[in-house]
Amino acid sequence: MSRTALAIRPVTAADHAAWLPLWQAYLSFYRSELPEATSAITWQRLLAADEPTHAALAWQGERAVGLVQWIFHRSNWSVEDACYLQDLFVAEELRGTGVGRRLIEQVYAAAQAAGSRRVHWLTHESNATAMQLYQRIAERAGFVQYRKSL
Repeated sequence: MSRTALAIRPVTAADHAAWLPLWQAYLSFYRSELPEATSAITWQRLLAADEPTHAALAWQGERAVGLVQWIFHRSNWSVEDACYLQDLFVAEELRGTGVGRRLIEQVYAAAQAAGSRRVHWLTHESNATAMQLYQRIAERAGFVQYRKSL
């Protein structure tokens, strides 16, 4: 990473122009597309105080270089809400430099402050670079995801 310090901070309404290219790059990484309306609603939810979804950006100087988005939800396995780290993306040229770890640590801190006792997430089985980090900072639960689009 360059000598410019990395700062992680929650998104604000003024961050849309920085967030959107990272969000679109994240979707492209997973070869996904969403309607513009879905991304617009996602952004609105990230800013709304009454929504359980949150986001932070990693900043290197004036440039946003990573994003993380998480959702608090009920769990039948604990009294406290769980925290689902739904989206994590780091600009390609900065992968492996600690940005992803810092973004995950931001979620850990937010979850702990909210009283959550667990943070969990998924990644695609082909995302070997990310899994190298995840195996150092979390436990692999061993569950296999199934889903059906409706």
